Amino acid sequence: MFHPETNLVPVGRALISVSDKTGLIEFARGLAAQGVELISTGGTAATLRGAGLKVRDVSEVTGFPEMMDGRVKTLHPMVHGALLALRDDDEHLLAMAAHGIEPIDLLVVNLYPFEATVAKGADYATCIENIDIGGPAMIRAAAKNHKFVSVVTDPEDYAALMAELQAHDGATTLAFRKKLALTAYSRTAAYDAAVSGWMAGAVGEPTPRRRAFAGTLAQSLRYGENPHQGAAFYTDGSRRPGVATAEQHQGKELSYNNINDTDAAFELVAEFDPAHGPACAIIKHANPCGVARGASLAEAYQRAFDCDRTSAFGGIIALNMTLDGATAAKITEIFTEVVIAPEADEDARAIFATKKNLRLLTTGALPDPRAAGLAFRQVAGGFLVQDRDNGHIGRDDLKVVTKRAPSEAEIRDLLFAWNVAKHVKSNAIVYVKDQATVGVGAGQMSRVDSTRIAARKAQDMAEALGLSAPLTRGSVVASDAFFPFADGLLTAAEAGATAIIQPGGSMRDDEVIRAADEAGLAMVFTGQRHFRH
Repeated sequence: MFHPETNLVPVGRALISVSDKTGLIEFARGLAAQGVELISTGGTAATLRGAGLKVRDVSEVTGFPEMMDGRVKTLHPMVHGALLALRDDDEHLLAMAAHGIEPIDLLVVNLYPFEATVAKGADYATCIENIDIGGPAMIRAAAKNHKFVSVVTDPEDYAALMAELQAHDGATTLAFRKKLALTAYSRTAAYDAAVSGWMAGAVGEPTPRRRAFAGTLAQSLRYGENPHQGAAFYTDGSRRPGVATAEQHQGKELSYNNINDTDAAFELVAEFDPAHGPACAIIKHANPCGVARGASLAEAYQRAFDCDRTSAFGGIIALNMTLDGATAAKITEIFTEVVIAPEADEDARAIFATKKNLRLLTTGALPDPRAAGLAFRQVAGGFLVQDRDNGHIGRDDLKVVTKRAPSEAEIRDLLFAWNVAKHVKSNAIVYVKDQATVGVGAGQMSRVDSTRIAARKAQDMAEALGLSAPLTRGSVVASDAFFPFADGLLTAAEAGATAIIQPGGSMRDDEVIRAADEAGLAMVFTGQRHFRH
C-alpha cells in the first residue's frame, strides 16, 4: 500500500533477473527475511532455488513459457502492467483487478554483459545475442514509475536497499527511489551508448547520425582544473592500460590535473617499446619536459631529468618497465607528484613508502600507441570527435629531401624526436641528442618561437650542469608540422642542430630545403602531421 503522507512504499513483491550474480544469494535472503515474495527468471531462479529460497517463476505470472532461447520472457502486460501501474489512480487499479495483475514493488535487473562480450573480441553474432531487450524495457518502466517502484541495476546498491528497508520497516522513501531511478536511466543510457558505438564500428560508419558516450564514476574529485570548478573522473570501460585501470599503492587521491598529466605521461612513454630498452618521460602541465632512453631505467630517468630540471620539479614521471629501487631512489631526490609504471618491485615500493605524498600507480601493461580509438572534445553547442592519433612513422617512411642524408645515429634520434613531438602541444619543437630530449618548445603561436624557447632552455640547462656548450650542439630537431618559412629551421641550425624531421607540405618547401642545404643540414619529410591542441 502507498502512503501518500510519507511517500513510503512497502516492498511486497520483487522481480529479480540478473546476469551478474555477485552478492545475489545474500541479498535475496535479506529480502525473503523481510517477507518479500520473489519472482525470477531462468538461471536466476535456478540459483535462488539452489540456495533454498522460495521463488515464483515469471512464466507462472505471465501465463506464458519463456521462449525463443529466452528472448521472450518478461515482455508481457502481467510484468509491465505490474511495474507501470499508478497505485493512486483508480482507473489503473481497476485495470489491474480486471486482468489479475499484481503489483511489483521492486525490480532487480542487471543486463546481459554486452560490454564485456565486445571487450573479449566476440564475433558479430555473439555480440548481437548479448544485447538485452527485456531488461532495459523493465528498467525504464520501473524507473519511470519510481513514485511507487524501486529499481536496482547494480549489485553495489544491494546493501543500500537493505539498509533502506530496515530503516523504514520494509518500505522505501521517494527520495531513495528517485536516486535508484537516476542510476537506472544512467545504466540504460550507457548500455545503449555501448551498443550504438559498437554497431557504428561493426558496420563501418565513421560518422553516425547520433553519437553517444558513457562512463562509470571512478572518483569524485575535490575540484577541477581550478578550485572553483566541480569535477569527477569517469571510466569508459575500454580497459586501455593507464591511469583509469591503474592500482594506486600510496599517496592521497589524484586530482583532476594529476589524472590529465599522468595520462599524457603514460601515453608518451608507451611510444618506446621496452623490448628496445628502458625509457622515461617527465610531464608538466601535459607537456614533456624531458624524455629519454638509457642503459638502465635509472639512467633513462636521469637523462630525462637533465633536459629541464626546473620544470621537472613537482612533475609526473612515467616509465616503460618495472620501477626498481635504484630508479626510485633517484626519483625521491626531488618532489614528484605521481609515478606511473607497468610494475614496481619491492625495493621501489619500500623507498617510495617514505614519501607519503608521492602517488605510485602500476598498470600491469603499457597502452598500445597504434591501437584505434576515438577522442572527443567539447565545444560550445556540441563536441568534436576524431580518431585517436595512432600515427606511426618508421625509417622506411622517411623521405630524404636534402643533399645530405642523415647518418644512422641521426635517423635513430630523428625517429625518437618524432615520437616525442607527437605528444607536445602545438606548435611543437623537440631537440634530441643520443636518444634524449635536450630542449622542448611547446604551445607557442609561432613555430620559430617554439624553436627559440627550446634552444634557450637547453642553454639554461648547460649553464646549470656546468657544460661548455648546450646539448643542442650536434642534436636533431623534430617539428610536429611543416616549417612555413626557413626562419625556424635556421634558428635550429644556429642552436647546433644537424638534422631535421618534419611533415613537409608547405608552399615554401623548396625555400626551406634550400636553406637546409646551405646550412649543411640533413632533412627528412614524414608526410604525416602531429598537431596536438
